[in-house]
Formats: sequence, structure tokens, C-alpha cells
Amino acid sequence: MRAWRWVWLYGIGIVVVWLLGPELGDMPMFKEMTLGDSKVRGSQLAEFTADAFTLLLFLLLGHRAVSQLPKEGKWSSFLRRIIPPSVTLIIVLAGHRVLRTLAGPFLAEMDRMIYNLIFLLVGISVALWLILALRRSSAMLMQTSEGEPIQQEPAQSREESAPARKPPDEADKTVPLPAPPSSRAQPSNLQQESHDRTVRIDPSHQRRKLGRYAVIRELGRGSTSVVYLGKDPTIQRFVALKAIRFDEVDEPSELVEIKRRFFREVKSVGLLSHPNIVTIFDAGDEQDLGFIAMEVLEGITLKDWCRKANLKPIKRVLELVTTVAQALDHAHSQGVVHRDIKPANIMFTKDGIAKITDFGIARITSFTKTRTDVILGTPSYMSPEQLVGEKVDGRSDLFSLGVVLYELLTGERPFQGESIASLTYQIAHKPHRPPAQIRTDLPPCCVAIIDRALCKAVGKRYQRGLELAEDLRTCRQTCT
Repeated sequence: MRAWRWVWLYGIGIVVVWLLGPELGDMPMFKEMTLGDSKVRGSQLAEFTADAFTLLLFLLLGHRAVSQLPKEGKWSSFLRRIIPPSVTLIIVLAGHRVLRTLAGPFLAEMDRMIYNLIFLLVGISVALWLILALRRSSAMLMQTSEGEPIQQEPAQSREESAPARKPPDEADKTVPLPAPPSSRAQPSNLQQESHDRTVRIDPSHQRRKLGRYAVIRELGRGSTSVVYLGKDPTIQRFVALKAIRFDEVDEPSELVEIKRRFFREVKSVGLLSHPNIVTIFDAGDEQDLGFIAMEVLEGITLKDWCRKANLKPIKRVLELVTTVAQALDHAHSQGVVHRDIKPANIMFTKDGIAKITDFGIARITSFTKTRTDVILGTPSYMSPEQLVGEKVDGRSDLFSLGVVLYELLTGERPFQGESIASLTYQIAHKPHRPPAQIRTDLPPCCVAIIDRALCKAVGKRYQRGLELAEDLRTCRQTCT
């Protein structure tokens, strides 16, 4: 809420300027003033000027409000649709009153008819704009409810399913990347949820159970999975149920193999026990579905902290990323690689704890893909070796965490591209933009950490999460 305090300043300014107009008009110096041979009195001009500034402030308020809205969330999308036509309609109505008062004496009968006709057409056009915006948003609002607990998938699902402030960057979408001939690993290791695709999981009816778990309601969905709020009837515990659809296969033996690999990966991830990694309680399957029962979290994702208007203090960011690096080191020491580290997969709970979500989901999702010439991923956060489909280890996660650190400190991503091909080339071959060019108050130690984390050569990168965490901790101690 602190980031929205400026709204009060605009509101106070609008009220003060609006009230100031009549007060100025009543002053003797303005009452006695006449502009040349015109019929406009000084008091009218004073009120007109105050009203014009009031409308200008109101316009600036609406513009800034739209620009400050979060990128994700259906309510944010609704407000981005409604605010512009609403502000425009108010300005048209108020402006009509002001202009009619000032210009009335100069308008002949015919001119006044033309003026009123123009105003009527403009008013109808803006009103239709507002009505269409309401109609387009009504269906969306009926499908969502505010106040649902936010946990690992819902936070990501809002990113996937909510309309963005502008057309989504290709780098943030699920995109097919042709696997290079030299690829030594299955190129479907990578996973990214899509804005444009949904999962058809039991579309004929609303699920009531997954395994022994009662399904309460759907929390969110992406291109490869649906997340439900569930309840374990045995111990009466609420869980997040991530249901993953297995691709239909021709041979039953293929489905058996997919499920075997699914449970093997879930087991390795489920053995992770760390306070900063989301806990997996259970897993199961039903026909062509696999599901994972995880702890439910309430909080926000780090995506909210990557907007320039909402950047956190440097020491706070370093402390947070230190915690994530330590959690990654624990997972890597157990042979588990995340493969999809990004702000949307790191949550900050209402209890002030950082939690890495969706561990193993990227690899699990790859088991359900029948095509071997497609890489799914979030290109903006991928390491060079990950982009080309090579075998990855924990150092790839540390590269991705370096991208997250860069974005948390600057509000921008280190690599930019107008297309996936352009972005891939930038990550693989071009140096990142020096973060100090974006934020001049960054300590040299922050720049050095980012430079090492984003090294193209795997051997020159941080080799362990603890190594990165130690540098982050030292840097934090030197920050003022």
C-alpha cells in the first residue's frame, strides 16, 4: 500500500485546485478585470484556469494509476480496462460545463448547436467505450474471486492467465524452440506456463476427488497443469493439488513408463526438506492424470518486487536472494535441479519466509511431452546451456538466480530481445547490460556478483549456491 500513497497527493491537489477557482473568482481584482473588448471577465478566466488544472491532474492520476497496476491479476486487468474510459468520460462532462460557461457568450445560435452536437457525439463515443470495457471484463470477473489463498501455483497462474498490461513479451510465453542437432539431452527438459493455452483436465465435469483428497475448488491453471485447493480427509489438512495431464499414448507400456518416471522424480523432490522449499506431501495418479499434494502458501511472488515502482532496498534483496541460494544448494546437493527459477516461482509468505515453488515440475512436465524436437521454457531466465538443450546442473539454476537478482535490483532484465531468436542470441553470445548503468547507487560488490553469476562459461560461474550465498552475505554487510 505504501507504493500508492501518491494517490492521496493527487487527490488533495485536485480538491485544492478545484476549490481555489471560485475563491479566486470572488477576489475583487479578478471581478473588476475584463479581457480587452471580450465579454470574458477575470473571475471567469480564474475559474476556467483552476478547472482546467483540475482536469489535468485528474488525467495524470488516471494515467499513473494504470501504469502502477500489477502486471498480473484479473482485478488489475479489469481496472486497466475501466479506468481510461471512466476518466475520459468525467473529463468530457466536466470540460463541457467549463467550456460552455466560458465560450457561451461568443457562440451564436448556430455555433451553439454545432458545439452541442460535437459534445453529444464525443460523449456517446466515450460512453460506448466504457460499456464495451465493462462487457469485456464482466465474464472475467465472474470467473475469479478475491481473497483466495495464494500458494505456489495460483501465484504463477495469475501470471499465466491474466491479461497483461500490454501484449506479453514473447520471452515470457511458452514457445517451441527447435532442439539443436548437438543436443545431448532430452530437449523437453524445460517448462514454462503459457498465457494462451489451457489444460483440458477432466473437462466433462468438476472434479470432486483426486486420490483420497477432496477437491474444494480450482485455484489456477496453466498450459500443463491445474491446481486445486484440496483437503486430506484423514488428517483434515488443506493441500494444494497440482494435477498434470499425461499425453495420450498409443501403447499402454508408454503410459506405464511415463508414470514410472513421474513417481521417480516426485520421490526425489519429495525427499527435499528445507524451510525455504515448498514441501511435497504425497503424489498419486488417476488414469491419464498425475497429481502432487503440496503445502498451501499465502503470500506474494517476487514478480511483484521486480517492478521499478516497487523495488526493495538493496540489503533486503541481498538477504532474500541469499536465502534462495542456500535453498538451491541444498537441493543441488541432493541431485535435484529446479530448471525454472524465476520471480514467479519464488514466494514471500505472509510470515516473511522465502519459498521456492515448483521444484521438479519442469522435469516432470517434460515426461508428458511426446515431441522431442521442442523445448519449453522461460527464455528470459534460462542459462545459455539450457537454451540450446544441453544437459544442465545446479549451475544453470544459479545463472537463473543471477537474472532474478539483476531484475530485483534494477527493475529490468539483463537480456532483451524483440523475438525469441534475438533473445536467445543475446543470452548465448552477448554480455548483459551493466546494472550500474540502470541503477547508479549499486555497490561494486553487487555488480561483481551479478557479473559472475551471469557468466556464459559454466566453469567461470558460481559452482555452488553456498558460494553465491557467502558473497551475497559479505556484500550485504558492506552496504550502508
